[in-house]
Amino acid sequence: MAATKLENAMDDLALNQEISQNNDEKDEEVTQEGETTAVKKKKKKKKKKKAADTEVNGEVVNGTDTAEDTKTNDLANDCEEEVKETTNEVKETTNEGKKKKKKKKKSGNTAPTQTDPPTVAISDLFPDGNFPLGEVVNYTDNNVWRVTNEEKRALDRMHLDLYNDVRQAAEAHRQVRKYVQSFLTPGLTMIDICERLETASRKLINEKGFEAGLAFPTGCSLNHCAAHYTPNAGDKTVLQYDDVCKIDFGTHVNGRIIDCAFTVAFNPQFDPLLNAVREATNTGIREAGIDVRLCDIGEAIQEVMESYEVEISGKTYPVKAIRNLNGHSIGQYRVHGGKTVPIVKGGEATKMEENEFYAIETFGSTGKGQVHDDMECSHYMKNFDAGHIPLRLPRAKQLLNVVNENFGTLAFCRRWLDRLGQTKYLMALRNLCDSGLVDPYPPLCDIKGSYTAQYEHTLILRPTVKEVLSRGEDY
Repeated sequence: MAATKLENAMDDLALNQEISQNNDEKDEEVTQEGETTAVKKKKKKKKKKKAADTEVNGEVVNGTDTAEDTKTNDLANDCEEEVKETTNEVKETTNEGKKKKKKKKKSGNTAPTQTDPPTVAISDLFPDGNFPLGEVVNYTDNNVWRVTNEEKRALDRMHLDLYNDVRQAAEAHRQVRKYVQSFLTPGLTMIDICERLETASRKLINEKGFEAGLAFPTGCSLNHCAAHYTPNAGDKTVLQYDDVCKIDFGTHVNGRIIDCAFTVAFNPQFDPLLNAVREATNTGIREAGIDVRLCDIGEAIQEVMESYEVEISGKTYPVKAIRNLNGHSIGQYRVHGGKTVPIVKGGEATKMEENEFYAIETFGSTGKGQVHDDMECSHYMKNFDAGHIPLRLPRAKQLLNVVNENFGTLAFCRRWLDRLGQTKYLMALRNLCDSGLVDPYPPLCDIKGSYTAQYEHTLILRPTVKEVLSRGEDY
């Protein structure tokens, strides 16, 4: 009977040792550290096996059945514990290795942070290609159903690439204007302001030919000048404490343009003027939507803006909407897309349509509320609809090639021609304008002594929702 029990115990012990060896061999394949541990445990087990054999043989000679059973069970339990310990150690080592690998992956995929001043391209800040959304607003009235309609949601998904392009341009605009707002102070020359802004914008948009870049020259119109002023070479105009400055600049990716503007005034007496125009722009954005008539938007804008008045140097002025300035639709590589968004009542009854881009911009003035061409011209843009027109002057032909290669149908200014190394080009530029190939856009001014303000955002009428692409924390 003792011999039978001894044989059973030996069989159990051999079976446990085989299980332990198999587990050790698997553990050796998991990790190098686990392999070392497993080898040590196997050595210990061999020693214990010899000791157990001696004791068991001794017990057989003595004929003590109870001692044999007890010691055999102890040996089996010891083997099981050794196997569990080894397995747990290997699991811990494996888990630690996985955690280290995850940390390495996370650290390797970490996107860079923006510098001050900003120099890191937006495409590098968001390497996955998903750029921040603008302000998403549900449609109202008869268009509420679009939010949950499956067909419209499918159309939304079809245009993700387009949306990502314009969102990238919008994020670049937000970060650049935040930077500009941080350094704008009286005493800076207008050329310095524009060049610093454009340098940052070129870096953030990662300028690359027609794929990405600046959509039009930086407008920095002062006081009674409402739009289209940027300094030419040699302009020594300095920003003053009592100036009202409109900063209007654009970015684009693959021709998808962000047109956005804001006004800066250091003297708090101009705050009501700025508030009137900002609120009027927000009203236009709120009223915009699919199938909305453009004239209805203009009427709502005028009503809000002209409810304000401003006191300047002890004299009160009503804020007037500038009737011959307006917002506009935006096409690909075409900042003025064909439709106009008036800022006074009585405009055209044309309706907004699905997937159209619009620049909702409003201008307020303490003057007559009407602008005219004035001052030296700096803005130019190739006529989008102009076909082939023969030119006689060789210099005009050469300049047209420069315009085609660098700007296409996007607006440009004389400073940008200087930057490209062009010299003595004024006569050739005049010839291009006279032929109708290029259109000049001189500064637009109200009466001298008046003050004007501007706010502008770009939005898209998506199939499901309205997205104010350029909206930021500042306005």
